[in-house]
Amino acid sequence: MAEPDTKAQKEQQLEADSKRKTYRERKEVIRKNAKELDLPRKRYYRQRAHSNPFSDHRLDYPKYPESMDWGKFYPAYHDKETNQMTQDVEIADIGCGYGGLLLGLTKEFPDKLLLGMEIRVQVSQYVEDRIIALREKHKKQKVNYQNIAVIRGNAMKFLPNFFKKGQLSKMFFCFPDPHFKQRKHKARIITNTLLSEYAYALREGGIIYTITDVEDLHKWMVEHLEDHPLFERLDKEWEAQDKCVEIMYNATEEGQKVARNKGSKWVACYKRLPTPTI
Repeated sequence: MAEPDTKAQKEQQLEADSKRKTYRERKEVIRKNAKELDLPRKRYYRQRAHSNPFSDHRLDYPKYPESMDWGKFYPAYHDKETNQMTQDVEIADIGCGYGGLLLGLTKEFPDKLLLGMEIRVQVSQYVEDRIIALREKHKKQKVNYQNIAVIRGNAMKFLPNFFKKGQLSKMFFCFPDPHFKQRKHKARIITNTLLSEYAYALREGGIIYTITDVEDLHKWMVEHLEDHPLFERLDKEWEAQDKCVEIMYNATEEGQKVARNKGSKWVACYKRLPTPTI
């Protein structure tokens, strides 16, 4: 059989071949041919919308932040001679979904390292494949996506294993799982205990960004952040002037879905206060 000449023909042949394979095999076909296509396709990375954060997900994580091998995630920022990173991760998107926020932020912060953490296997694999394809496609351009990466991780269990004290300047919590049932509220990403861990990783003056389309969850997050002594809410005037709020409001796939459905979005941002001296 003759080799297809155009990208469209290649894609048609790939689609036809994939229909004769199992679902798992189809995804492998797409990944192996990612360089021939523009970007990975979401339909080959389908997974249920939510994941139980208390389950044993067989995750790989470092024993402590200094043992983390960041070089394989940010090869452009890894000094091979010293085997050291030239800079640390500074911005974290917790539960990054399909990576829309990371792509929006990389243009605003081209000189900072951004990390997405996502617990779902197929979703994190999609973001990883997407970043690889974008790096290949834009490697000669100014915005080359070398400063973003994704890790399959459970921030509720292992966040301090990845980040040193005061390492982060910004943390994003975009459209987290609302866990509507009261018995599931303990699984929400914002709780008193978790906020203390976030305060540990966040430097003084750093910002926690939250956005959701569920008003009850918004009230829950505001209530817990207001009650924590190390966070202070930033006003609406500050939100209106902050570029990250604009990106967060518009860049995520979930946010775009809410906009299409003409739903509401609730935003709350909090500054990390100085740790009191004893």
